[in-house]
Amino acid sequence: MLEQAQLLATSKRFLWCAVLIVVAASCRHEQGSEVLVTFWAMGAEGERVQTLIPEFERRNPGIRVKVQAIPWTAAHEKLLTAYAGTSTPDVAQLGNTWIPEFTTLEALENLDPWIGESTVIRNANYFQGFWETNVIQGSVYGIPWYCDTRVLFYRRDILTHVGYPSGPATWDELLEASVKIKAMDKSVDRYAIFLPTNEWNVPVIIGLQAGSPILRDRHQYGDFSGTAFRKAFELYIDLFRKGLAPSGLSQMTNVYLSFAEGYFSMYVTGPWNVGEFRRRMPANLRDQWMTAPIPGFAGNIPGISLAGGSSLVMFKSSTRKAEAWKFIEFLSEPEQQVAFYRLTGDLPPGIKAWEDTVLVNDPHLRAFRTQLQHVEPTPRIPEWEQIAIKVQEYAEAVSMNRMTVDQALAALDRDADRILEKRRWLLAQE
Repeated sequence: MLEQAQLLATSKRFLWCAVLIVVAASCRHEQGSEVLVTFWAMGAEGERVQTLIPEFERRNPGIRVKVQAIPWTAAHEKLLTAYAGTSTPDVAQLGNTWIPEFTTLEALENLDPWIGESTVIRNANYFQGFWETNVIQGSVYGIPWYCDTRVLFYRRDILTHVGYPSGPATWDELLEASVKIKAMDKSVDRYAIFLPTNEWNVPVIIGLQAGSPILRDRHQYGDFSGTAFRKAFELYIDLFRKGLAPSGLSQMTNVYLSFAEGYFSMYVTGPWNVGEFRRRMPANLRDQWMTAPIPGFAGNIPGISLAGGSSLVMFKSSTRKAEAWKFIEFLSEPEQQVAFYRLTGDLPPGIKAWEDTVLVNDPHLRAFRTQLQHVEPTPRIPEWEQIAIKVQEYAEAVSMNRMTVDQALAALDRDADRILEKRRWLLAQE
């Protein structure tokens, strides 16, 4: 019996020693391990940003970054699922129109204190319209990562023929040029401008230019029947009524070939198409297309365009905020913004990055550089994307003569008011 007791005591001592060794080894491993920052990025950006990671890790030997590339089509649902399951990443790329939604969910870190201590990130370093997309109720919840805005792509040879070699500067000039283009050769089936009817951007752009708030009373109701938006919407629909833009056409089989063949000579689109036009235009037309800022109303030239793109956010649940912020600062450096542009073609949001010769010397980017100083964000509320889809649906219906302008704008206000019902209730509780 005594031998059994001694054996049991020895076994216990051995077990405790083993436990202590494991704990000590675990502690040593934790103390000497690297901090892992998780970063979710979307589409091509998620794949190509990984090229920049080694330089960040070289500068910060105690931090490692794990990038997860997520398709844009799955990104929104995956982020919401991660939020519900408390498994969000430390840092993520968010489309600017998603910032209000995740701020409302209280998922994002308020970045004001971090910006206050930063030597890299300052409000004044950015084009203001893009910075403002991240400001919700006076606080900053995201840092602009790249810009997306719309400008006018045009056939320089055709617009020169009708008297506008630098492109139309006002909407009146665009209408005049369009009529002349349409009349150039009536035996040829052609239009002046392509406005895809599955996009809401152009009517909203013109609405902002006309002074419409889009939504009124603290974004509680639609203001589409208001005088300003009505003026803008009539101008937009006129392009279809007069046969200057093809109605009911949401996409073309080959937009670049149609542009080259002169089926249309103007197209409102974004920076991603600069590279596409360079690759796809025939050799004899490579110097015959150019970009210009969005037309405006007389006295407000260039016109306002939209402040789109993506921002970098830090999730409130992150336990590695200091390291995550270092990574955001790194990607926000002008040199890294330029490097990211070289990798993706995405336009930098920082003013200093635009001093780099790769951007300064590109003739097709000059219109974008001008436009970036004349942008406005869409209404910064979680419901905006639902409302934007309704704008597109009713604009398409009017362009195809299925509804009148009055019917469409009244219906748009009704739908917007219904979508904003919960917002009104929440504001009433305040």
